[in-house]
Amino acid sequence: MTGSQVCVIIAARNAARTIPAAIASALREPEVAEVVVVDDASTDDTAKVARAADDGSGRLSVMRLDVNRGPSFARNAAIAGSKSPFVSILDADDFFLEGRFRELFASTDWDFAADNIMLIRDDVATDVSKVVAPPFSADPEFLTFERFIEGNISKRRIQRGELGFLKPVISRAFLDRHRLRYDEKLRLGEDYELYARAVACGARFKIIRSCGYGAIVRADSLSGRHKTQDLKRLADADLALLAIDNLPEGSKAVLRRHERQVRDKYRLRNFLDVKAQRGLASAAAYALTSQSNLIPIVRGVAADKLDALFRRAGLGSKQQAPPMRFLMAGTSAHAKK
Repeated sequence: MTGSQVCVIIAARNAARTIPAAIASALREPEVAEVVVVDDASTDDTAKVARAADDGSGRLSVMRLDVNRGPSFARNAAIAGSKSPFVSILDADDFFLEGRFRELFASTDWDFAADNIMLIRDDVATDVSKVVAPPFSADPEFLTFERFIEGNISKRRIQRGELGFLKPVISRAFLDRHRLRYDEKLRLGEDYELYARAVACGARFKIIRSCGYGAIVRADSLSGRHKTQDLKRLADADLALLAIDNLPEGSKAVLRRHERQVRDKYRLRNFLDVKAQRGLASAAAYALTSQSNLIPIVRGVAADKLDALFRRAGLGSKQQAPPMRFLMAGTSAHAKK
């Protein structure tokens, strides 16, 4: 797809330290026509530092919000203020690997196209401009609704790798045709909700295993600081997805599983919040309100206690992210030759 025009959208809050590398990685790509940074009411110099990262090509613009509105609002504002036929989300502490868009635009048979993500622990990250990914085979796959939702159901003691973490290039025409934008009520799972709704609308969502996106894994990332109510809003978003017309029963079944998992996490977190704020008696009263509250709370508390017991006994340790891993397993391109 020669001459493709991509708008890279970077929603940023207090990202002055990392945003220069993110912007530079986007401006390096010849397919990028626009880079729109939305400073979501940062209290540091994010906007100033972002403007200083301009390469003089006229492709960078910086918007600043006076009130923190969250990544969904910021991204929607950037979409509204840009004009390129494709949009691509880049988190403010992440970066593109060189040649990313060349790989994704090698074919035109998609509405959403995502590649593999290299997850790098922040304490081992160095000069991201020199990071090179292993040569994985593309091994293209189109996501069905059920496959996508199933790929977002996490498993205990397994490194997180939900497909909602993907950062696809998105056809603006598809978004406009189906009146799709990010749900501004969500500050957690906003990518997941948009992708799920798009696939339910018939989006051809293509994924390839070759890697073009680098994500720095930080303990203090926004996704790691979500509030208890953010989990409730995400579970409620699943209920809204269940109301989509003509959704097959198999799709509804896997969506209910995802909703139940998120809702159970909310119930456990809410129990712990009530305990911290009002004491054990109030927390117990909340847990005993219904069986749907009690079971996930008992199960979650027991699992946490068991993990702590194993660690004290030296039979296990808290899992630490490896220095580098990939969201999706890949096969070496050399092995297929």
